[in-house]
Amino acid sequence: MRELAINLNPDTKEPLYEQIYSYIRSEIRKGQLLPGERLPSTRSLSAFLEVSRSTVDLAYEQLVSEGYLEAVPWKGYYVCRIEGLYSLSPERGPVRERRAAESSLWDYDLTPNGIDLEHFPYEIWRKLMRNVLLDDRKELFQLGDPKGEWELREAISRYLHQARGVLCRPEQVILGAGNDYLLMLLAAVLGTGRSVAMESPTYEHAYRIFRQLGFPLTAVPMDAQGMDVERLSASGADIAYVMPSHQYPLGVVMPIKRRLELLKWASEKADRYLIEDDYDSEFRYKGKPIPALQGSDRDGRVIYLGTFSKSIAPAIRISYLVLPQPLLSQTEEKLACFSSTVSRIDQMVLNQFIREGHFERHLNRMRRTYGRKHDIFLEKLKELSGVIEITGENAGVHLLAEFQNGMSEEEALQKARKERVRVYPLSEYRTESSGTGERREKAAVLLGYATLTEEELSEAAARLTRAWKQAVGSALH
Repeated sequence: MRELAINLNPDTKEPLYEQIYSYIRSEIRKGQLLPGERLPSTRSLSAFLEVSRSTVDLAYEQLVSEGYLEAVPWKGYYVCRIEGLYSLSPERGPVRERRAAESSLWDYDLTPNGIDLEHFPYEIWRKLMRNVLLDDRKELFQLGDPKGEWELREAISRYLHQARGVLCRPEQVILGAGNDYLLMLLAAVLGTGRSVAMESPTYEHAYRIFRQLGFPLTAVPMDAQGMDVERLSASGADIAYVMPSHQYPLGVVMPIKRRLELLKWASEKADRYLIEDDYDSEFRYKGKPIPALQGSDRDGRVIYLGTFSKSIAPAIRISYLVLPQPLLSQTEEKLACFSSTVSRIDQMVLNQFIREGHFERHLNRMRRTYGRKHDIFLEKLKELSGVIEITGENAGVHLLAEFQNGMSEEEALQKARKERVRVYPLSEYRTESSGTGERREKAAVLLGYATLTEEELSEAAARLTRAWKQAVGSALH
């Protein structure tokens, strides 16, 4: 074990735990901290640095979440092996909602796709809309840049760099009315002859879009760290569609080792790409958000896909694509054939929403709101200990409940239905070509908590406890 000579600066805006986190991550990337090396305990490091122990705990937990450290019970924290996978050299240059059901069938719908609209900043949005139209800007009613308004693309590129670690310039950002349109645009850019590998279980809406567009598809099983890279290599795919920050639906956070393996896979052959869908990455309730995979890309192989549907509202219909520079330079002519699908007025409203700081404040408010719901729901579900195991917590707006007592998925759904609580089966996220070898074989359901109030979540959890504990009791007799 070695001491860490970290020079903390209490006068900067960067929190102390982030300074500790950044130092250790940098030392690991540079090879100064070697694989298997033990770090000081949180108690000893906090005493050495003269900071609170919780500050060191936050830094270590973030590093564990990203796969830089491994926490060994009763022994301590150890550096993970990541070298030889992909070069982390210094930077160079700049489910859609399911079928509608009669609302009378359900008292509580635990949809994993919804958002909390009670806290939408209606007054601010109305004010910005009036301000945008105040000066009779007739040009806003004309067709604009096919990629979207420059001001908004600049604001998004700055936000992505600051919040997600994405390395991009405004010209690399393309706006579209939802991910559907952007995936169709990608089909025109890349051609549909390339085989696309999807995680399984997968985000089924993207799977259906790719299939409708005519891409050859293959399903690659997930393990505890994300898409299995050995199986990806064996699949013969040219493109891998991944959700490394919070995979939907399993909720897996991909560690740095697996991210580097994917980047290495992409760099081994020409014209291989990773499509990074940064699904609900803004919402993390323990530590800070996991940096985007794109920020570690040095060869221009990551196509980054994001949306404001989760962070603001689905009806905003503004998503964004960040094309790697080599790919963008090859496809400018094709992109010029498309018109922007997003209203210029809506774009300018969102631009002001971001630039005036409203977006950041809204995100912070929603993190607190979803964090409270997350904690309350988890606490109430503890009554089902031994019946279900919860995974995918501390991020996103849904949980995955895996049954430990042999209960089938259909039985779980029926019991919940009798209590008028709607839950969502994991089996619906498996593709036709999934095959075998996936990491989950037990029955599991998705439990979303965004759309319900804290009181409604408590009651829904009580009903699920009643339903599934009764099922256990009946099975025993």
